[in-house]
Amino acid sequence: MKVSVIIPTRNGGKYLGRLFKTLEEQTFRPAQILVVDSSSNDDTLEICKASGADILQIGAKTFDHGGTRNLAASMTRGEILVFTTQDSQFKGNECLKNLIMPLESPAVAASYGRQVPREDANPVEKFVRFFNYPPVELIKGLDDLPSLGVKTFFFSNACSAIKRNAFEEVGGFPQKAIMNEDMFLAAKLLMKGYRIAYQPNAVVYHSHNYSLTTQFKRYFDIGTFFNENRWIRNLTRPEGEGMRYLKEELIFLSANGQKSWIPYALADTAVRFLGYRVGLLEEKLPSYLKKRASRNRGFWEKQG
Repeated sequence: MKVSVIIPTRNGGKYLGRLFKTLEEQTFRPAQILVVDSSSNDDTLEICKASGADILQIGAKTFDHGGTRNLAASMTRGEILVFTTQDSQFKGNECLKNLIMPLESPAVAASYGRQVPREDANPVEKFVRFFNYPPVELIKGLDDLPSLGVKTFFFSNACSAIKRNAFEEVGGFPQKAIMNEDMFLAAKLLMKGYRIAYQPNAVVYHSHNYSLTTQFKRYFDIGTFFNENRWIRNLTRPEGEGMRYLKEELIFLSANGQKSWIPYALADTAVRFLGYRVGLLEEKLPSYLKKRASRNRGFWEKQG
């Protein structure tokens, strides 16, 4: 199977050298690496050119989480589309091989890998990776909704692989997406009867130490996503996952000698919940407030 790797970039010079190095070390080599760059003004393009990647340049204001990835996919030649991000780093030389392995099954349309925190990750961010990316393989379908809830549709473009024919069958990512374009695609694939694989042996380093302000903005955008895609929310009741997350986080911090982080974890959870709930009400907010509350200001500017 020919594989095309798609990497959206924007001033990613700090990370891209390591990403390309780990791609070069893979035992399964992609047929194509396509970078779609949103008008970087650092050394991103020089690094990408030196790596031999194909480069598609777009205006910074035209970037869209779904539409830009759809555009990039239309310019690739692989039978398998692999998506990653500029700040991810493949771990080991068989990550790509392991990521695409589940796609050998006709029933599986897509797979995603395990994310582990970088060395600089704080304890709260380490728990996020532990919670969302356990070491146990999973092949999930729509019949798992009663047991998995919103996790049924969980999927991440930091390390994912999708069969092109299935991607095209469901129309790719949403053309305009504030975020969670990967969850939207996963839900569409599952609704079509496909299955999705979580492959813990395909590992990437990927984590962020977000501030509380940034967390509010991120979860405002997540709330907006669920408000605009109520069919997903109605199927999954994502609010219930929040309580389980908090309980396990407190246990994790206590068990790992990080009790001093509990107050921050409580504040972090409260900020996430508040941002999410405000996002669910975005229809009732004036445009200027949406722009201030969102991490994706450009999304609202495109709405007019």
